[in-house]
Amino acid sequence: MIIAVVAMDFVIYLQHVMVHAVPALWRLHRVHHADPDYDVTTGARFHTLEIILSMLIKFATIIVLGPPVLAVFIFEVMLNGTAMFNHGNLKLPSGMDRVLRWFLVTPDMHRVHHSVEDDEANSNFGFSLPWWDRLFGTYRDQPRGGHEGMRIGIHGYHEPRQVSWLPGMLILPFLGKVTAYAINRRQWTGADEQ
Repeated sequence: MIIAVVAMDFVIYLQHVMVHAVPALWRLHRVHHADPDYDVTTGARFHTLEIILSMLIKFATIIVLGPPVLAVFIFEVMLNGTAMFNHGNLKLPSGMDRVLRWFLVTPDMHRVHHSVEDDEANSNFGFSLPWWDRLFGTYRDQPRGGHEGMRIGIHGYHEPRQVSWLPGMLILPFLGKVTAYAINRRQWTGADEQ
């Protein structure tokens, strides 16, 4: 059961990397990242098409792994609970955060992932377990400017009607051109790659 839960979490990590690496999927995932207010609601803010894709990936994972029903239930509770926790607008004491992020993705750890800066946004992909980021080199301890100086969102997407109003969020994936958006680039050019 534990192996099944860990394996399903790994698949979610890979899915998260994929929606950042594939331009067409990044367009859908932008709805999540465009939220200018990093808070618990951000953890549930996904485009309908991304939710359907995620469900299909989870169904395929369950078919391939054949985990016990209880493992799937535990995984879903853990995934949804930690998504709300690590998107929470809260600050843990630094010592507690430093220890806890070895076992669980903390708000400070995941907040870096919501930076407007490409190299910061393409780090800390984990939702529940932080081990995958450390193992695959996508872990980033802190944002360059610290949490207080870090801007949340996506370059060029700040209009409230576009990022906070439901019709705007639903059409956001279909705005602009699809450009290369590889997460492993060494040089980042900024807003032109969004």
